[in-house]
Amino acid sequence: MSREMNHEAAGMDTTEKQDEGRRSGIRIMGQLIGLVKPLLPVMLLAILLGTVGYLCAIFLTILAGYGLIHILLEPVMETLGLSLVSSGAGMLLRMELRTLFIALIVMAVLRGLLHYGEQYCNHFIAFKLLAIIRHKVFAALRKLCPAKLEGRDKGNLISVITSDIELLEVFYAHTISPIAIAVLTSLVMILFLAVISPAAAILALAGYLTVGAAIPLLFGKRGADKGMEFRNGFGDLNSFILDSLRGLDETIQYRQGEKRRKEMAERSDRLGNVQKGLNRLEASQRSVTNLVILLFSFAMLFLLILLKQEGSVDLTGMLVGTIAMMGSFGPVTALASLSNNLNQTLASGERVLSILEEEPKVEEVAGTESVSFTNAEADNVDFAYDEEQILKDYSIKIPGGKVIGIHGASGSGKSTLLKLLMRFWDVQGGQVKISGRNVRGINTPDLREMEAYVTQETVLFHDSIANNIAIGKTGASREEIMEAAKKASIHDFIMTLPKGYDTEVGELGDTLSGGEKQRIGIARAFLHDAPFFLLDEPTSNLDSLNEGIILKSLKEGKGDKTVLLVSHRKSTMNLADIVYEMDHGRLS
Repeated sequence: MSREMNHEAAGMDTTEKQDEGRRSGIRIMGQLIGLVKPLLPVMLLAILLGTVGYLCAIFLTILAGYGLIHILLEPVMETLGLSLVSSGAGMLLRMELRTLFIALIVMAVLRGLLHYGEQYCNHFIAFKLLAIIRHKVFAALRKLCPAKLEGRDKGNLISVITSDIELLEVFYAHTISPIAIAVLTSLVMILFLAVISPAAAILALAGYLTVGAAIPLLFGKRGADKGMEFRNGFGDLNSFILDSLRGLDETIQYRQGEKRRKEMAERSDRLGNVQKGLNRLEASQRSVTNLVILLFSFAMLFLLILLKQEGSVDLTGMLVGTIAMMGSFGPVTALASLSNNLNQTLASGERVLSILEEEPKVEEVAGTESVSFTNAEADNVDFAYDEEQILKDYSIKIPGGKVIGIHGASGSGKSTLLKLLMRFWDVQGGQVKISGRNVRGINTPDLREMEAYVTQETVLFHDSIANNIAIGKTGASREEIMEAAKKASIHDFIMTLPKGYDTEVGELGDTLSGGEKQRIGIARAFLHDAPFFLLDEPTSNLDSLNEGIILKSLKEGKGDKTVLLVSHRKSTMNLADIVYEMDHGRLS
C-alpha cells in the first residue's frame, strides 16, 4: 500500500513541477510549430491562399465603396466644378464602372475559392499532424513505462492522448496560418494606406498591433492559468469517472452510489465554474476588441478629414482610406479571437509536449552483442521506490534449468526482484545479471525475448480469448494457442464456452474469474516459450485443486527452462528445487 501511495505521490509531484515550470505561450507555440516541418510546403500554400483571399475580401469592400462614390458623388462634384480625384491615390482607383463591376465579381468568386483552398490545406495539415503526434505520444509512453507510468493518473493520460491532442487541431488548422496571414495582409494594407497618407499608414499599424497583438497577449496571459486548470480538471474528472465505472459493483454493494454521485456533481460544478471564467474572459476580450476597432476606425476618419482640410488628401482618398481601415481588421480580428480558445489549446499543447520531452527512468538498449540465457543473478543489489528502501545489499543466484522458489510475505520485495530482472527499473546499487552480463548492457528486445513474465494481476484486453493468449507470440497459430492453453490447464474451460477460443472476455476480462484470468496469463508465458520464466504469485487466485493442476503443468511443461517462482503460499513452493525465504529485502 505504501509503495502505491509513493507512486501516486510521484505522479502528483510531476504535475506540480509542471505547474511550477510552466512554459510561456510563445515557447509552446514555437515547439508546436516545429512539428509542422514535414508539411511546410502545404502550410506555405495555405498562407498564400489565405492572404490573397483576405486581400480580395478587403479590396472588394474598397472597390464597392469607390463605385458608390463614383456613382453618387461625381455628378454632384462635376456640377460644382470640383473633382473627386486630385491626388495619385484617387487615380489608382479610377476605372470604368464596367471594369469595376467585373473586378468585384472576380474578387468575390476568388475569395470563396481561396478561402476553401486555405481551409482544406490547414485541415489537411492538422489531421495529418494529429496522427503523427499520436504516434509520437504512444512511442514516448512506451519508453516511459513502466517505471515512469506506475502510479500515474490514468484518466489524465487518457485525456492527453484523446482530447488534448484533438484540441491541437485548433492550433494547426486555425492558428498558425492566421497569424502569418494577418501579418502579411496588414503589411499590404499599410503600404496601400501609405499611398494615401503616411500618417494613415502609421495609425493603421497602431490599430493592427493593438487588435492583433496587444489585446490577445493581455487576455491570453490572464487566461493561461485558467486554461491549464480546466485541462487538468477535465483529466481528473475522467479519472474519477473511470474509477467509478470500474468500481461499480463495490459502489452498489456498500451503498456508496449517492456519495459518488455528489462528488461527481461537485467536480463537474468546479469544472463548470472554471469554464464560466474562461467564457467571461472570452466575452470581455471580444467586447474590448470590437470597441478598439471602432475607435481606430473613427480615428482614421477624423485623421483623414483633417488631412483633407489641409489639402494633402482628396475626397476620394479620405473616403477610400476610411473604408480600407474599417474593412481590413478581419485578419487581425481572427487573430484576436484565437486567444479565446488558445488558452486551453496551449495548455493541451504543454501537456502533450511534457510527455514527449519526459526522459525515461530506464533507457532501452540496442546495438550490442546478442546473448543467450544460461543463468541469472542479483549481485549486492540496492533498490528503493523514492525514499522507501525495498532491497538492501541483496544477492541471489539463479542457475539454469532449475526451479527457484522465493517465499515471503507481501511487501517483502519479491515482485520488485522480478521487475528488476525484467529491467522495468534500474537498480541504485549492485548489478542484475543475465548470463553473466549486466542487464543494462543487454539489448532490450533480446531481454524481452528470453524472459516470460507472469504478473500477479493478468491484464486482459477487450478481445477474444485466443487473441489474448496470442499476445505471447506474434503470428501464433490456433494450434499453438491451444497447446499453450492446455499447458496452463485452461483449455477444457475454454471449450465449454459457447464460442470457445473466440469468446470475448469483456473490458479488463471482467467476464472471467481471477483464476481464469491468471491461467490465461500463464498460457501466454507458455506460448512465448522463453528460456527464463518469471512467475509472480501464479496461483494466488486459484483454489487448492487448480493450484495443483497448474503446478503439475509447470513441472511437466517447463522442460529445460529456468523458473523463478515467487509466492507467499508455502504449498506453491513444492514445485521448487531450491527455496529461499525473503524478509524485507533480505534472503534467508
